[in-house]
Amino acid sequence: MNDLTDPAGIAALSAGAVALLALLLALVLALRVRRLRSAQRMVLGELGETDLVAHAASLHQAFSALHDRVEEVATTVDERLGAAEARLDGAIAYRSLVRYDAYGELTGNQSTTIALLDAERNGVVLSSIVRRETARIYCKQVVDGRGELELAPEEAEAVRRALAGESAATLPG
Repeated sequence: MNDLTDPAGIAALSAGAVALLALLLALVLALRVRRLRSAQRMVLGELGETDLVAHAASLHQAFSALHDRVEEVATTVDERLGAAEARLDGAIAYRSLVRYDAYGELTGNQSTTIALLDAERNGVVLSSIVRRETARIYCKQVVDGRGELELAPEEAEAVRRALAGESAATLPG
């Protein structure tokens, strides 16, 4: 009898074909596993003894720690920025200098008034009144753009110019 038509031969050929298909499938799967392991090494590194789930968990933990640190730094920066802004509000924000001849002596504009105000329009007005033989200095406090004591016209002009952003002026004698 012919071995190809024999039921045992057909079964042997069928089993060989199934074995060949299984071998091809095993090779394809082995190639895919090799590619997967290669990709896994790229993610985990050469010494990656952990699996992807453990690696993802460690990445999440590191990200959480980084997020907490960023939040801490942001809070610190906000606090420091607030303190710096508070200090800046107390710094001189408006200033003006007005020169004039207080006594009309034709000696030049030797008298001077300086307005120094902070962001809340508080500060001082300093006036130096000069005469040929004497000089006097006056200081008046300014609150919200107005003098606590009545301001002389030159002092009021210095405050007005400071708040208007005009830094210096000479008034006619």
